[in-house]
Amino acid sequence: MPIEYGVWISRLVVGVLFGLSAVGKLADPVGTRKAVGEFGVPLRWVPAVGWGLPASEGLVAVAVLVPWTVLPGAVLALLLLVVFTLAVARLLKRGERPACSCFGAVSAEPIGARTLVRNGVLLVLALLVAWGAVAHPRVPGALPTDDAVWLAVAALLVAALAWLWGEVRALRKRVDEQALSTLGAEGLPVGAVAPEFELLDVAGGRTSLASLLERERHVLLVFVHPGCELCAALARELPRWQERTAHALTIVVVGNGDAAEHAEWGREQGLADIPVLVQQGNEAALRYRVRGTPSAVLIDADGRVAAPVARGAIAARELIVRAKTVVRR
Repeated sequence: MPIEYGVWISRLVVGVLFGLSAVGKLADPVGTRKAVGEFGVPLRWVPAVGWGLPASEGLVAVAVLVPWTVLPGAVLALLLLVVFTLAVARLLKRGERPACSCFGAVSAEPIGARTLVRNGVLLVLALLVAWGAVAHPRVPGALPTDDAVWLAVAALLVAALAWLWGEVRALRKRVDEQALSTLGAEGLPVGAVAPEFELLDVAGGRTSLASLLERERHVLLVFVHPGCELCAALARELPRWQERTAHALTIVVVGNGDAAEHAEWGREQGLADIPVLVQQGNEAALRYRVRGTPSAVLIDADGRVAAPVARGAIAARELIVRAKTVVRR
């Protein structure tokens, strides 16, 4: 009986965790697509992977709990875990630590050694489930009915506790954000010296704020993310605005993540004549106190912040209109 209980518990743990992961991703599709993009998935595949991943996890959650689909479910779980673990190892080797929204936005935290350890434990459990399905095909019926019921109840309790844990973390995150907002407003004060930066551009070089200001023009920094639909809509308007204000305004797009992905994204949005810079982590966004995308920051020709940060696509458009008026003077 110890083997039977061990296999059953492994099936329940794998089913509950994959089920929670699927629900968390489906509850936050925008955050899921953003996380998928940060993990290096090509932009054109982000929507498909954003929906396909939680669907696959949901299949695993159901399959490992149904007697006649245990083995296919375990194999699919192993495949997903191996692919994810290899992706995490690749990013860590490159020094990148995007947020892992494994159980949705409420659990978003940077990947690290703990992520690899957690994946290793899940791989062992999935292997145990697969082994049990092959070596002990009668295990699902080997437990008395009462024991199976109690194990199912235990699984529901674990799922409920995990959900509550996620809600508590989300509440703490909102409290922290509110505390930050009370300590300091988003964006730098108007008139403050704009922080210097030197970021990688998609052509492989590096661009600094000083080099942009050498043209003696205002500079508009537009912070975006390739997985953000509002960012893409705003980006498609930038070439038109740049053409109208090219004599006195330089528009620069700033993202974070992979340079090749941003290069492809820039081509899709028609940003051939607009510099696209890539920050590692959020170095520039933190210096300018930018807390979301899309956002825009206007810097005058003297290197000072010329307007409050514009948060959101509508505010960014209004800032562009304002910048067009300012540079005409």
